[in-house]
Amino acid sequence: MEALYPVIVLFVLFFLNIPIAFALMGSALFYFIFLNTTMSMDMVIQQFVTSVESFPYLAVPFFIMVGSVMNYSGISEELMNMAEVLAGHMKGGLAQVNCLLSAMMGGISGSANADAAMESKILVPEMIKKGFSKEFSAAVTAASSAVSPVIPPGTNLILYALIANVPVGDMFLAGYTPGILMTLSMMITVYIISKKRGYNPSRERMARPSEILRQAIKSIWALAIPFGIIMGMRIGIFTPTEAGGVAVFFCFLVGFFVYKKLKLHHIPVILMETVKSTGAVMIIIASAKVFGYYMTLERIPQFITNSLMDFTDNKFVLLMVINLLLLFVGMFIEGGAALVILAPLLVPAVKALGVNPLHFGVIFIVNIMIGGLTPPFGSMMFTVCSIVGVRLEGFIKEVWPFIVALLVVLFVVTYSESIALFIPKTWKLSSVG
Repeated sequence: MEALYPVIVLFVLFFLNIPIAFALMGSALFYFIFLNTTMSMDMVIQQFVTSVESFPYLAVPFFIMVGSVMNYSGISEELMNMAEVLAGHMKGGLAQVNCLLSAMMGGISGSANADAAMESKILVPEMIKKGFSKEFSAAVTAASSAVSPVIPPGTNLILYALIANVPVGDMFLAGYTPGILMTLSMMITVYIISKKRGYNPSRERMARPSEILRQAIKSIWALAIPFGIIMGMRIGIFTPTEAGGVAVFFCFLVGFFVYKKLKLHHIPVILMETVKSTGAVMIIIASAKVFGYYMTLERIPQFITNSLMDFTDNKFVLLMVINLLLLFVGMFIEGGAALVILAPLLVPAVKALGVNPLHFGVIFIVNIMIGGLTPPFGSMMFTVCSIVGVRLEGFIKEVWPFIVALLVVLFVVTYSESIALFIPKTWKLSSVG
């Protein structure tokens, strides 16, 4: 029982609204100071340092920087124009554009909160002008931003690949199908609600093929980034870490010389945003690794694996139980932190029952993104509500149809490996052919 005291401390700190990194750090230090007194504190401090001394983790700040550069380079603006041309004529107009833009942005920004913040500032005011309610606009923005980290090259995909020891390129490919399904499910939900409420399109008619082609040529530089990254990794031109560096360099070139929106005075701002975001991610990773070290010493992963195996030897039942666990945890713990804490515990259990770790990665990441929408502590919920100025009660009332739509996608992805991994399996077959 003593071995579980740090876990109890962790949840107490969560409910006291202590930041996730400090809650993890505090509960781990509680163990090493009061329970495991034989271990030198120098060793514990060493764990904090060595946990992030990994070359693959260098990909994280690079991809964070890509998202930041994109906001100043005109790339996000061109993507929005492309989304508007493609979806503006549909029922719900700008709400449909909101959903499609998140899917396009996801491949570049890879951050749900960054996507939610940007769209809250740019699209939501326009949606309100067009007659959408403020609460509905906020709900669409938060829900659509859940797609961003699922579509490559999201940092959560990189973290899971490193934790589960699967190729980053394969994990990137696996993210496309659930990302597309999530986007479609939300666009259908927007259509149904818009038809019921009389929300009008932002365009009078569907764009002509020539107009779509012109905008596609303008946006091709932005759209090419995620595909270029994945293709480069798949054919062995660069590693995931090098891919991050290449993506940053490419975004700078596009911003300076193609769209000409990026200026020299933006660079210090970009660097500062990158440092702040990277620091926030890395301190969570370091704290989670030390917390994981405590769990390894107490053999908690083995205990959880054995308990789950004793509970059921049916992988479908196991996945249902894990889904319920992750959805519950996602209500309280930020997605990236949940990934770093729980993935090392759950991956061995699902592998023991024959679940493909790539498939489980997709399930896990979709789960934690749904958690970012749900009360009481959903991070996208708070980001959007604070920027737009919406009360939580109004937001919750409007967001539940989107949560239901995403849960349907989660069910499909969980119980159909062939759908979830359609793209990576098709790629492998074509490569062999």
